[in-house]
Amino acid sequence: MTQSTEQGTIWLTQAAFDKLQAELDELKGPVREEIVQRISEARDEGDLKENGGYHSAREEQGKNEGRIRQLEDMLRRAEVGETPPNDGVVEPGMVVTYRFVGDDEDETETFLLGAREIEPEGLTAYSPQSPLGSAINGRSKGDTVDYEAPNGKTLQVVIVDAVPYTG
Repeated sequence: MTQSTEQGTIWLTQAAFDKLQAELDELKGPVREEIVQRISEARDEGDLKENGGYHSAREEQGKNEGRIRQLEDMLRRAEVGETPPNDGVVEPGMVVTYRFVGDDEDETETFLLGAREIEPEGLTAYSPQSPLGSAINGRSKGDTVDYEAPNGKTLQVVIVDAVPYTG
């Protein structure tokens, strides 16, 4: 779910940027301080080999520091923009509904074209650099698009809808 620093810009609305910045501030401040306090208290208990509280706090510290690095990288690469226009053209920040050619009309899938790290609850996010994301970026509602799946197969999808994400 993470993106390396070698990947490009991450499109974010101002609200998404602010939310990630607030999470980063929380992790670097109160959360980090609380973990350091728990480690210190566990150290004071003595033998660290069999100290479950110490090992648990150290593991949590590692996860917290990893998330901090991830957020810092994302915010450094972020391009803050306005919500895209509701014109049916697929671009980052759009919720895209599609179906595979040959499937029934009601067999659709929906995702957010954006950063996986800001995946809204109940909605998968695909990167604009993903095979499907790059194939449909700039295309319009009603278009049929071919793309090469990670398994090497060429798939065809129909863009059923593309609307701005407002969450």
